[in-house]
Amino acid sequence: MLAPRYKAGGRIFTHVAGFHSELTALRRDLHMHPELGFEEVYTGGRVKEALRICGVDEIHTGIGRTGLVAVIRGRKTTSGRMIGLRADMDALPMIEHNEFAWKSGKPGLMHGCGHDGHTAMLVGAARYLAATRDFDGTAVLIFQPGEEGFAGARVMIEDGLFDRFPVQEVYGMHNWPALKPGVIGINPGPMMAAADRITIEVTGKGGHGAHPYLTVDPVLVSAHIITAVQSIVSRNVRPIDGAVVSLCAMQAGDLGAMSVLPGKATLVGTVRTFNPEVQALVERRLSELCSAVALGFGATASVRYERIYPATVNTPECAHFAADVAESLVGAEHVQRDLEPSMGAEDFSFMLQVKRGAYLRLGQGGEANCFLHNSRYDFNDEVLPLGAALHAALVERAMPLDSQPSAAGPDA
Repeated sequence: MLAPRYKAGGRIFTHVAGFHSELTALRRDLHMHPELGFEEVYTGGRVKEALRICGVDEIHTGIGRTGLVAVIRGRKTTSGRMIGLRADMDALPMIEHNEFAWKSGKPGLMHGCGHDGHTAMLVGAARYLAATRDFDGTAVLIFQPGEEGFAGARVMIEDGLFDRFPVQEVYGMHNWPALKPGVIGINPGPMMAAADRITIEVTGKGGHGAHPYLTVDPVLVSAHIITAVQSIVSRNVRPIDGAVVSLCAMQAGDLGAMSVLPGKATLVGTVRTFNPEVQALVERRLSELCSAVALGFGATASVRYERIYPATVNTPECAHFAADVAESLVGAEHVQRDLEPSMGAEDFSFMLQVKRGAYLRLGQGGEANCFLHNSRYDFNDEVLPLGAALHAALVERAMPLDSQPSAAGPDA
């Protein structure tokens, strides 16, 4: 068993730590076999077999195409309570540059965000909960496909996830290399930003680069648009409201035709916000500003604004409850209750739009560790038993055997 370098304790952690090596073997096997969203056939098969061995009560497959749900009933179910736990399973279209024995066996695919670890941790929680059943209610373990841009959470919901399994609360967590191993972070509000895609089409009049006065140059117009849109956040959004507008790619003309001015240019980028009102403001100002700038040069510009993922916003009571549960495992000094939100996005947001719950970060690295979506990233197997224990503790504390939910619980 790997010896963790962090402080953690309690009955649940001690139990889960007993099969740390088996969770590590599962995690590394999943890392070797990465699969993109809605292609998680091998991953789903490994999870299904592991859940069967764990002795869960029910295994449901094909929810959200390649998603799985496991049901574990407690020693009693008189409370009528039902708590959901979620882990994402998909990998990324990345080339891995690691050299360890469990590196990706699929060229161009990589578990560069730690979903292999998330899956293994939830399997670990299933094993503990099925063996002990020290709770009054039903635990619903959600193994979700397609988090990386495929909105797998939304697809599972549309496929009847919460109709079939009407949980009162749902909890998810994500590893975070910027936090040291054994540190758990959360806050009672926004955790991740909304992620929107913007596509700006600039139409002018092409021609010869030696005679630009006979053209309406969309490249020049695009350059002014790129500069102008940076004023939206600085001059339209209050400083206390977070927002980011980034134009990340531009396509116009032909690199092999140095003297040909194109007739069109396309800009692609992203908008990140936490507040729906700010999101609507940025969308409106983008359309107004791009059209006005283009008009000033005799060109036209259209903006296609696509809302991809909403903001991930914790339910305050559930966030406080989850922080209390984390504190019982690692101590108050290793729980950050006011963790700074990230401008990254997460499709667990779809679940939090329809259910109470909270999203946590599990520290796994420190400053020297590669950040997420890095070609040399790898999940830190040291934290597997802590993540599994945290999942299980959320269930036990939310649905205690002896009484109604504890004073620290989400319904307090």
